[in-house]
Amino acid sequence: MAEPRTDRLPDRETAGARLAEAVAGWLASHPDLPAPVVLALPRGGVPVAAPVAARLGAPLDLLLVRKIGAAGQPELAAGAVAEGMEGRIENRDVIALTAMRAADLDAAATHERAEIARRRARWLPGRAPLSLSGRTAVVVDDGIAT
Repeated sequence: MAEPRTDRLPDRETAGARLAEAVAGWLASHPDLPAPVVLALPRGGVPVAAPVAARLGAPLDLLLVRKIGAAGQPELAAGAVAEGMEGRIENRDVIALTAMRAADLDAAATHERAEIARRRARWLPGRAPLSLSGRTAVVVDDGIAT
């Protein structure tokens, strides 16, 4: 892909339109990749991903992930879970520094998985996640951190 631009864009839709052209060009130069599916990280990634999916003629779905916050410091990532993922990703350095116990991580992961399920049911009622088997996943976020 081309070098990323560092100028600010007026809105997420404009960012999505620019990203759509870049991704379409990149995929055109890689004809060996299977049909794409666009995955948006809610909520900010959705308006960026929608033009990408439209330009590619690809289905759009949400990629639901949740951070596992460190004990007493919820914004410090001790790990993460994602929809459809077995197990969890752990930040062993943070876990060691905060002396989080396995039971605390298990409880937090269970809580975050329930929140992922609640959001899927609320935002996409009755719709299971799209199958990614044999597809090229294009993951899109807005790049704005809280």
